[in-house]
Amino acid sequence: MASVSPIPVSGTSPPGTSGLTTRAISNLSLSASPTSQFRLSPASTNARNWQAAKSSVSVKQLKPFATEDIKILLLENVNKTGRDILAAQGYQVEFLKSSLPEDELIERIRDVHVIGIRSKTQLNARVLREAKNLIVIGCFCIGTNQVDTHYAANHGIAVFNSPFSNSRSVAELVIAEIIALSRQLGDRSNELHRGTWNKISSGCWEIRGKTLGIIGYGHIGSQLSVLAEAMGMTVVFYDVVNLMALGTTRQVPNLEDLLQAADFVTCHVPELPETKNMIGPKQFELMKNGSYLINASRGSVIDISALVNAMRAGKIAGAALDVYPNEPSGNGDYFSNDLNAWAEDLRSLKNIILTPHIGGSTEEAQSAIGIEVGEALVRYVNEGTTLGAVNMPEVNLRSLTMDEPNHVRVIYVHHNVPGVLRKVNEILGDHNVDKQMTDSRGDVRGYAVAYLMADISDANATVIKDIYQQLESLSCVFTYLEKFFWITNGRQRVS
Repeated sequence: MASVSPIPVSGTSPPGTSGLTTRAISNLSLSASPTSQFRLSPASTNARNWQAAKSSVSVKQLKPFATEDIKILLLENVNKTGRDILAAQGYQVEFLKSSLPEDELIERIRDVHVIGIRSKTQLNARVLREAKNLIVIGCFCIGTNQVDTHYAANHGIAVFNSPFSNSRSVAELVIAEIIALSRQLGDRSNELHRGTWNKISSGCWEIRGKTLGIIGYGHIGSQLSVLAEAMGMTVVFYDVVNLMALGTTRQVPNLEDLLQAADFVTCHVPELPETKNMIGPKQFELMKNGSYLINASRGSVIDISALVNAMRAGKIAGAALDVYPNEPSGNGDYFSNDLNAWAEDLRSLKNIILTPHIGGSTEEAQSAIGIEVGEALVRYVNEGTTLGAVNMPEVNLRSLTMDEPNHVRVIYVHHNVPGVLRKVNEILGDHNVDKQMTDSRGDVRGYAVAYLMADISDANATVIKDIYQQLESLSCVFTYLEKFFWITNGRQRVS
């Protein structure tokens, strides 16, 4: 197989071209030979294992880059399972136990290709604007509200999360809090720590026969309903869509009906404009006298000043909060009025459980999250697979095999406006496209983000160079579009 010189992709021009620039991974180059040797990843995914088990041929690991040149920054003590999966690929993995102040984060993110975070790190437009090499974000948690996902999609940056790996941990915490509140365990424990023996039964209840109202019947809410029913509770839930209830749980038509029926109300909704302060003064008035409130979803869901007033008035007998509108960036003595104006009033209440956002903080949950997000990042970086991405169309093609040595995979991300796809297909149409898939999703600043993946056979070095140059030239034609693409043939990446 004839070879050509590697094609530089970071602000320089390939031989025979002029002025070609891309949004590139710095200092990476396209392999001179499309028949380079391939090594299977030791951290292959379940989907890939299943596919390989059904086939008599070996799956080819694409790895479209020199792995040692890929830089990954993991913040907020990402679990070791995730770190090990990424390190096993040969990437440069830097690990920090805490989040970073925004200005320091901007400095650190400039040469990073992959960043992994949890809930404290804020990846807003100001930060992402400086992330010139960033291709993917891994949120090692449920939520992604700490990331400007629209900005990321608009700049070809995929975002992955773990939507259900910690569901059981959160559900168990809520069950524990229901029991602790109904028996006033927090107050009795604090009293005895101070040396006061206060054995009472007034205002203490069994949870059997009580009604639990779940707001948001997703992964956590549905698991919680099963646990609560097993303990003898009646369960109702409210959700904005009609859902099949588990067990004898039943859905109520509106939030008002749930609040009036429930002895315990627990929130499990995302952070949206529609959910901001969804439990406020009017909702507390609807709740039963002596009822209880639990929030392990997002801090903006509860009007906490209204909660303080409702508890002082005796309307609400107890509450458990695991999330807050403003949370410290690290451990320490920060939960004060400097952080939230009502913090000291909240801390002064009786029968209130305050925990530092630990709903998913179990060894089991963090291990599962590390595996799920770590493997999603590997699939995306190595193969371009977007299954599970929260801000990109979900596109995947079957894996190439070792019997297909001269194949390349082309990934092209663009705004879905008239003319772009036609131009791309004109370029690919000159070659032998074995399989292709494209999809679009959402609306980002007036454009839907489109994601194209195509596998091309009989692709020698000349073909690869030609495809690269022609796709690159589209940036001159569609100057208002910001595109992101890479070509893989098993070792190196053009991006």
